Amino acid sequence: MMYLRLLILALLLVVTGGHGHAEEETKERPLFRDFVGLCGHTVNFKPDLYWPVCRVVRDYHPVKWDLGEDSSKLPEWPFAKNRVDWSKIYGSWHAKGFKISVCLMFDEMHEEWKDLDKDAYAYAKSFAEHFGPGGKWPYVETVELGNEPGLYDDAKYRKIFEAMSRGIREGNPLMKIATCNIEVGESKRYWKGTGVLAGFEDKYDVLRIHRYAIAEQWPVWRRSYPEDPQVPFLSAIQELLHWRDEHAPDKPVWVSEFGWDSSTKKPDPKGEWSKWVDSTDEEQARWLVRSFLIFARMGIDKAFVYFFNDEDEPKLHAASGLTRNYQPKPAYHAVAWMLEALKDYRFSKVIRESLEDGYIYEFAPEKDGEPVILAVWHATKENEGHEFEWEEAGKVLKAERMSGEDGEAVGLSPSIKGSTMKIEGWGAPVFVWIQR
Repeated sequence: MMYLRLLILALLLVVTGGHGHAEEETKERPLFRDFVGLCGHTVNFKPDLYWPVCRVVRDYHPVKWDLGEDSSKLPEWPFAKNRVDWSKIYGSWHAKGFKISVCLMFDEMHEEWKDLDKDAYAYAKSFAEHFGPGGKWPYVETVELGNEPGLYDDAKYRKIFEAMSRGIREGNPLMKIATCNIEVGESKRYWKGTGVLAGFEDKYDVLRIHRYAIAEQWPVWRRSYPEDPQVPFLSAIQELLHWRDEHAPDKPVWVSEFGWDSSTKKPDPKGEWSKWVDSTDEEQARWLVRSFLIFARMGIDKAFVYFFNDEDEPKLHAASGLTRNYQPKPAYHAVAWMLEALKDYRFSKVIRESLEDGYIYEFAPEKDGEPVILAVWHATKENEGHEFEWEEAGKVLKAERMSGEDGEAVGLSPSIKGSTMKIEGWGAPVFVWIQR
């Protein structure tokens, strides 16, 4: 059975150029303002700076901060036991307009629970009561039960999952519950296999997966472009979507981490990261935007860039920020351009989808009468032009190529003869506004 499923998946990837849809999907996709997310971290996240690039923030929330050395004693909310004031942190994000998902990271607690069942239940219940919808500080919409909890074996993860989900459901039925990083198959160090969720269908609302387009593993860690069918990026996400359809229909799937490192520095040739290879700033920008477009097409409910900021360190996951030392990178401007254009739009249909001939996706407006937006790009011709030609009924209002380092989009003029449109596309996506 597993061999047959993998064979079918492989055939789908060949047919569609990499992401597993042979036919049009009819289920309505989320609007981009509810779709585009960013991974942040507590006191370092700056709401005003990151508002242009996301509307949903995912916070890494250390349970150890809240419970300290004694898991049986709850914090004096809104303060963690280390005196971080969650009402101020999450309150400032909420006031800006962000939707917030809190990832409860409890790896550091794996040997420190005095009574795991009792304490995890009480902690989750209390957190949900105080910070969930309708609570005293009603800032958190979703709680994620673990990030990459590899220090817990499957049995122990199920135990804490059951205790926390029970506490959240009782403490605040309005709060959504998301899984940790989940993949189809067996559990590994950085994710749990879907088997840990057996029998828990009523205990969670969202499935989460982390995925990076890694073409070469340790010690190189080189990443490829998102559409690359040779890397298990889109295919692993698609496999979880298939699993969802069979085992947990109607539950949304989030890509809660994805991204590319880009640094201005080279690694120490004598250090442990000497062979590490990053992407360019321009590649990071293009590939993030194209990933968002493809995730929307696949039916992902939310997608979160990892990471919000970096300090320009040339090593794995240390140069993935949209900002570098809080200064916008090209990726920041590119994602901001995408979100500004598509915030009131959702994926509508595929016009073209091919590694050889390029991609054209249509995005439909929330309000009737507004123009549609076509996203046009080529996956394998990153730095050379590729002429797109297709039949189009409608008036072209404008066309722009993705913004670059200065944040300014490049205006384009498509060639139109009768009902045939021609436009030059590159690895950097082009948006075309069309009134129909």
